[in-house]
Amino acid sequence: MDKDSTQPVIMQIIPSLGAGGAEQGCIDIAAEIVKAGGKAIVVSNAGYRVSELARVGAVHIDLSVHSKNPLIMLKNIISLRKIIKRENVDIVHVRSRAPAWSAWRACKGTKARFMTTCHAPYNINGEVKRFYNSSIMRGEIIIAISEYIAEYLMKNYSVEKERIRVIHRGIPIERFHPTTVTPERMIDLEKNWRIPDGANIVMLPGRLTRWKGHHVLIDAIAKLNRDDIFCVMIGSDQGRTEYREELEAYIEEKNLGAQMRIIDQCHDMPAAYMLSTVVVSASTDPEGFGRVPVEAQAMGRPIIASDHGGARETIVRGDTGWHVPPSDPDALAQAISEALSLNATQRAVLATRSMTNVAENFTKDIMADKTLDVYAELLNDSMKIKKSPNPRHIVNAI
Repeated sequence: MDKDSTQPVIMQIIPSLGAGGAEQGCIDIAAEIVKAGGKAIVVSNAGYRVSELARVGAVHIDLSVHSKNPLIMLKNIISLRKIIKRENVDIVHVRSRAPAWSAWRACKGTKARFMTTCHAPYNINGEVKRFYNSSIMRGEIIIAISEYIAEYLMKNYSVEKERIRVIHRGIPIERFHPTTVTPERMIDLEKNWRIPDGANIVMLPGRLTRWKGHHVLIDAIAKLNRDDIFCVMIGSDQGRTEYREELEAYIEEKNLGAQMRIIDQCHDMPAAYMLSTVVVSASTDPEGFGRVPVEAQAMGRPIIASDHGGARETIVRGDTGWHVPPSDPDALAQAISEALSLNATQRAVLATRSMTNVAENFTKDIMADKTLDVYAELLNDSMKIKKSPNPRHIVNAI
């Protein structure tokens, strides 16, 4: 299939298109590639968000790139090479380890440049796991979603600093902004969640998995011993019913059944943030980036996060939120108490600082500009011509 010689073709590969920050970033970048004059292709094992690609003008190709089965990974090499040649792909951008192995091999013998994004500090349990993780390190350029991830790459895999581009994730501030949320949307959530009138709402968004720190928050709420607090933990158990049951039993054990609720999912997170008095991210393991602290700040809400990982880069200590030691319910309880004690003026000042921090550093547009800049860098290097001054027009790079 011939393509317009002025149209770069960028193919992103991700295991599937469901919920998650990596998936959101993939869709956002696909949209920006199209806006910039390129052709955007996404290869995945499908998912409920495939329709979003069609709406932004991107092409989706269904392939079992989610599989860790060695035979399927080998088969994917052949399939991906066919796609690269058929679609005349210029850049292959992979966002996960298993498909990175297949894509790296598929690019061999083609003109396609190979790059990756590292979304998390992968666990290293022995040399086999270290080798498996190393597929991400094989990108000509590796995008790290935080300085924390960049340090992880250099320290654990000896990746040269020159190959790393730090690009923080970005959120759509046209959606995450206090003025976009109507009172009716907040009232609907209050009714659905049966929130007591006048309660201070402490909210922890995050899927129900142990390292998100739900137990730490439960312990902190118990230590506060305040009947004016209502705690909402939002997140799907994704089939982890035993963990959900464990949390519910622990809530009852702490006599907090009337003050805590687990909400399976929320389709209106901006309204949920607006309802909250304090937002908590209590992860016990460091997150590569962490969208919750950024979304909370964009909505002008006080945020308390564990003092590790990407949260150290997104929260301005003492100005836009609190950092507390991981797995420390006493410190978390103290920070919640301090956040609840803010008067109206103090909350307004914090909100202004928080929203400014996000607008200046963590928007979708900033992420898109920097990512397209990386694409232009590879395209210009391939064509041996001067780099386009405007990364939003990557078509100029050819």
